[in-house]
Amino acid sequence: MEITYHWEGDYLIPDLKLSDTTEYQIGKYGRMRKRFLEENHRGIYSYMILSETLWKHLAEIDEECNEMMDRLVRQMAKKEGVTEQLKSDDWLCWLQKMNSIRSRAEEVVLHDLIYSL
Repeated sequence: MEITYHWEGDYLIPDLKLSDTTEYQIGKYGRMRKRFLEENHRGIYSYMILSETLWKHLAEIDEECNEMMDRLVRQMAKKEGVTEQLKSDDWLCWLQKMNSIRSRAEEVVLHDLIYSL
């Protein structure tokens, strides 16, 4: 492998190109995973950057977290009897229960996917 250089002012800069130029959509959970790796597992984070796998990993984690959240919220709401009927009868009670369900589901997602290796 031969590395070429170009001049930038008084400096020689290597002409490096990424092999993976895909633009990944990183959401809330992907950003949380990035921060977790960056702050707690610098070696893994650095390796993933250098091997060009970080952004793909973050996009996959983000998608998996969103799917898991949707699935858990649906399952918990069904199990606890939070229905559209409850929403139309007592929307404040429905809102409280759904917020509780979302909070618990997010705790599971964070524990299982974001803050684990």
